[in-house]
Amino acid sequence: MAIRVLLVDDQPLLRTGFRMILEAENDVAVVGESGDGVQALEQVRALQPDVVLMDIRMPRMDGVEATRQITGSGSNDGAAKVLVLTTFDLDEYVVEALRAGASGFLLKDAPAHELVQAIRVVAAGEAMLAPSITRRLLDKYAGQLPSNEEPVPDTLGTLTEREVEVLKLVARGLSNAEIAADLFVSETTVKTHVGHVLTKLDLRDRVQAAVYAYESGLVRPNTP
Repeated sequence: MAIRVLLVDDQPLLRTGFRMILEAENDVAVVGESGDGVQALEQVRALQPDVVLMDIRMPRMDGVEATRQITGSGSNDGAAKVLVLTTFDLDEYVVEALRAGASGFLLKDAPAHELVQAIRVVAAGEAMLAPSITRRLLDKYAGQLPSNEEPVPDTLGTLTEREVEVLKLVARGLSNAEIAADLFVSETTVKTHVGHVLTKLDLRDRVQAAVYAYESGLVRPNTP
């Protein structure tokens, strides 16, 4: 069954380019387009996409607020996943989008195959964490941007020593394969540990886990 994608960007030319890339794939179907956040919310309700490819800066409602409403507490388990589009000059907005509930982010100038892969990853319920970009973003902003929510509770004590190790590596943007190699365990074992971390800390995905690790002080910006 094809992954249903909604394109949200205020630049029609970019939407056309994304559509051409995605419609060349047998397992992806573009079900609609939106030019702003308000229209995106309407389209999400009407079209029930699996993934929303979301721009950040748009008229009427920006991508951060639209993401928050799409993935918020009022949404159900089948709610669309949000993959945020960004450029380096908008880095600070990406962290806010992740806090708002985005499942990951992608640079607008990413190669076509990375766009397709990112959509597949997010649709499968995983988080799209590009290691190099994740480290740059979190190192630069996680220690500067206060959360709009209450302070992160001290729940780290519920994790085992190995789970804390895994959380630190997730925060660095490492994939399951990279973590497995670093800890000399299997990918299946890493996946189990990540699952336990998410459950114990009541987090949705790896993106939230990475932000949590920084905001809780487990990992500090600019540390190796």
